[in-house]
Amino acid sequence: MLTRLLSAIAFGSLISFGTFAQDLPKTQFKVIGLNGPTVASIVDEVPFWRETLPKASNGAITADITPVDQAGVDDKTMLRLLRLGVMDFAGMDISKMAGDDPRFEGCDLAGITLDADKARAGCEAYRAVIDRQMQKNWNAKLLAFGGNPPQVFWCRGMLGGLNDLKGKKVRVFNNTMRDFLGGVGATAVSMAFAEVVPALNNGVVDCGVTGSLSGNTAGWPEVTKSLYPMSLGWSINVMAVNLNSWNRLDKRVQNFILEQVKAYENKMWTTLKKATAEADNCNTNKQPCTMGKLANLTIVPVKPAEAEMHKKLVEGAVLAGWAKRCGAECAAEWNNTVGKVLGLKAPTN
Repeated sequence: MLTRLLSAIAFGSLISFGTFAQDLPKTQFKVIGLNGPTVASIVDEVPFWRETLPKASNGAITADITPVDQAGVDDKTMLRLLRLGVMDFAGMDISKMAGDDPRFEGCDLAGITLDADKARAGCEAYRAVIDRQMQKNWNAKLLAFGGNPPQVFWCRGMLGGLNDLKGKKVRVFNNTMRDFLGGVGATAVSMAFAEVVPALNNGVVDCGVTGSLSGNTAGWPEVTKSLYPMSLGWSINVMAVNLNSWNRLDKRVQNFILEQVKAYENKMWTTLKKATAEADNCNTNKQPCTMGKLANLTIVPVKPAEAEMHKKLVEGAVLAGWAKRCGAECAAEWNNTVGKVLGLKAPTN
């Protein structure tokens, strides 16, 4: 099914660009991409660079892509490396860049959206802000937004619910998740994706936050017993290009890339929705599970009172913590973009 889908996309691109692609100059890119075990990398990103672009360009456009976990790179430094031109293109979790600019987690603050369409709408509203900051300070250009299934809690033992997180050590990967966990009395522990399985196995952390299917494909069911599906975001990822690399490209190649990226972005969100829909099946040993591995986890339902507490934590600790880091002017801009679309307001004083 996946092979046929990818072939159909590539064939459609060839129809659209067949004549145009014959005139493209030979161009080779270096790419460092998303974490290799994630669905976004497996289904979307790696095939885009290795298959879709070469086929759609009649072999003119090729790329050497290495997932960040295989490149030996700290994923929090991806934007800095892109600015230096270590790679031409990068796929990265944008919230992990928020240590350099809090705006980079602005459309994926912990828990602000609970469905994929709203997550995409929030990021679309913030697209110009992210691109402006990248071009202004990071010698980079934003090309696309994507995401992962909801970021949920995977725990070594049986979790009874939200209150059970109090006092527990929980792996997170951005500042906004720290804000949320601070509100429930848990201890947030920053840790790279590749380090989490051994950390859970050895009891270094009690729980870890990652995607409901991302954890599945990365082997987390082997070291966890329960999954608590309270969402802390979507691990929004972006595709960005070094501006020097971009400006050196033939205009025809630029236009070709921009058109292909439109289809790529749409496909990422389609994949996200399918992965989200299948995650519970995969994690509880049920079919259909075409994108993950069958596992035997216990899913702990989010109670209505816990959902209400989630809402209060988002509107309180999460928005307040981020606004403090970003400043009043930044928060006001967020209110007029992301906040306006989602019906939320960050404090500006």
